[in-house]
Amino acid sequence: MSTVLLLLITGLGLGALYFLVASGLSLIYGLMGVLNFAHGVFLTLAAFLGWEAGRRFSDGTWLGLGVSALVGIVVGALIAAATELLLIRRLYERHIEQALVTVGLSLAGVALFEGIWGTDPIYIQKPEWLSQTTTLLGAKIPNDRFLLILCAVVVLAAIVLFLRRTRYGLIIRAGVENRAMVTALGIDVRRSFTLVFAIGGAAAGLGGLLASVYYGYVSAHLGSVLLIFAFIVTVIGGLGSLTGAAVASVLVAVLQQFANFYLGGTGDLVVVIALAGVLLVRPRGLMGRKA
Repeated sequence: MSTVLLLLITGLGLGALYFLVASGLSLIYGLMGVLNFAHGVFLTLAAFLGWEAGRRFSDGTWLGLGVSALVGIVVGALIAAATELLLIRRLYERHIEQALVTVGLSLAGVALFEGIWGTDPIYIQKPEWLSQTTTLLGAKIPNDRFLLILCAVVVLAAIVLFLRRTRYGLIIRAGVENRAMVTALGIDVRRSFTLVFAIGGAAAGLGGLLASVYYGYVSAHLGSVLLIFAFIVTVIGGLGSLTGAAVASVLVAVLQQFANFYLGGTGDLVVVIALAGVLLVRPRGLMGRKA
């Protein structure tokens, strides 16, 4: 029983990490139709700069972690907004060019990070409590999983409230449905779309920082590894569905944890098989809209 509970909660923690990365992908695609392959660059750069800020400020403490998180969120938002302004804005409705540009940016970003920080992982210091475990019904749960779950819930609630309860959220949703009409009312939809990219980048930045806490290190390929699972989650949940991304994140991560434990480390293979099954049976994903 304790083993099952351990796998469930650690799966929820990993799923929370997947969601933090996938939420930005799903938000940007769902509202703007842009499949952003450079999302991993936002995540990795935020993780590196957040780590650099944290270790200089107060390494291995909650204060240092807070500074790292703040820097990561700001860096993710800024680099995402700059990407939209300088590259994506000229390529709306040109999906092949979007893919080529963002893939190129992703490859260039990894090469840049390797040139600056090297190819080897850089191990980080984190608050002592995050390295400890909490016993729950006989299962020793790593404490960092609780932090990941809490952050994912807060991010999901914040994005939903922003889209449904704020003026800019209303403008964004209206601009997606009928951009010409919103523009005719004198509203600058382009500014709202830049904001969408910034929010997605901020979520990726927080995800990058928390990924370094989860894995215990930062590396130039951190974003690339997580981006693979973020795309799997986004497709299974339904392209553009934030709720679908949340549900799929949990399903994928829990399935991965159980398969790794009971099926000899085959978690990644089982997840890919699950992806293939969803595409065959329900191509639009669990909660995706009909084309």
